[in-house]
This record gives sequence, structure tokens and C-alpha cells, in this order.
Amino acid sequence: MNELLSYISIDPDIRSGKPCIKGTRITVGDILQWLASGMSVPEILDDFPLLKEDHIRAALAFAANREAYTKIVAA
Repeated sequence: MNELLSYISIDPDIRSGKPCIKGTRITVGDILQWLASGMSVPEILDDFPLLKEDHIRAALAFAANREAYTKIVAA
């Protein structure tokens, strides 16, 4: 998992600090939205040639890792 997460960077000067695929301005959120909208991995890779399949897995791993640390606080 750490190898996949190494593809993610957070830089306040790029996309307002949202987690991005290193060397791109493509955010983890962008990838998640494309997948949620029904795009397949091959479609995403065709539309965005800078991306590799490992980048998509990295976005999913990042989101899963972040979800594991999300805590719900009762109001």
C-alpha cells in the first residue's frame, strides 16, 4: 500500500492542496468521480494518457486509507 501511496502528493500550490497524482494536476477526487460516474479504468487511461493503472489504484488506496481514519462525532 505504501508503494501506491507514494504516487500521491499534496502541495498547497497545486489544486489548492488537494491530493493529486504526482506530476499532474489530477486529483484523487477527480479519479473517484470518474469511476463513480461509470467510467472504466481503460476509458480513464485513454482520456488521460499521463495516468497509469497504478495511479488509479493509488487514488483508491488513498481514499480507503483516509476513510479508515474518519471518525463520526455525535452532535
